[in-house]
Amino acid sequence: MENSFNSIIDSSKSVLILLPTKPYFDQVAAGLALYLSLRDRKEMGITCPSPMLVEFNRLVGVNRVSSEFGNKNLTIRFREYKASDIEKVSYDIENGEFRLTVVPKPGFSSPKKEQVTFEYSGISADTIILVGGANESHFPALSAKDLGQARVVHIGTRPLSLAGNSSVLSFARPGSSTSEIVAALIKESGITMDADIATNLLMGIEDGSREFNGPDVSPETFEIVAQLLRDGGQRLPKERMEKTDYPTGAIPGEIIEPEEKKTEEEQGSTPKDWLEPKIYKGTSIS
Repeated sequence: MENSFNSIIDSSKSVLILLPTKPYFDQVAAGLALYLSLRDRKEMGITCPSPMLVEFNRLVGVNRVSSEFGNKNLTIRFREYKASDIEKVSYDIENGEFRLTVVPKPGFSSPKKEQVTFEYSGISADTIILVGGANESHFPALSAKDLGQARVVHIGTRPLSLAGNSSVLSFARPGSSTSEIVAALIKESGITMDADIATNLLMGIEDGSREFNGPDVSPETFEIVAQLLRDGGQRLPKERMEKTDYPTGAIPGEIIEPEEKKTEEEQGSTPKDWLEPKIYKGTSIS
């Protein structure tokens, strides 16, 4: 079978996108753009071992990034509750709904709602796409046995450095940013590009290329940017703090104007005689 990106996606039933540990803005933008472009065609998931930063909130779909690796098996756990206090666990089906019942031993209480946690494990995806990163330490999930027979694909600006017998199909190529590589793959695969996807990629390219000043910026970079703009992408400005948001003296070279002397009215209603020389009169004692 042809190992083109499009053929891999077409032959996949479900796809899981993995972002690296502590990802850059560009990598998150690229991963989300890929997720949005494929979610109508395949069962999709996107996960990252690190929490999303506030600056990533500008990206469309950032709320879809999960911290849990895998969604095949659901595990119900009772935190700080002794298993020896349980008499039995049973289940039944009622009106087509699954019901799990935990019966405690006589004299013991049932688990409280706040003690119940839900966790997912296992990979149901048959294709895993690694976005960005430099080596396997950026993707701790690669060492998990849950990967099973899943096909692993990598997209980035340079090949992934792997130790051992790990097998990864690489679509890495030179570029100004990971978002540029993803934009090129989407275009080559004939995948529909909407305004949200194009906007994510534009912001990713601008950030990853250091506002088009990076050493890997090429004519192809600007050609891709032009196409993304035609597809409805928007160049959203970064949120910047205004000068007034910084405390006085925090900006190097800032000239601080001396405070003007306040008038008596601005200082408050101080009695006029308080500001004049005082004459004290006393009574002689015979």
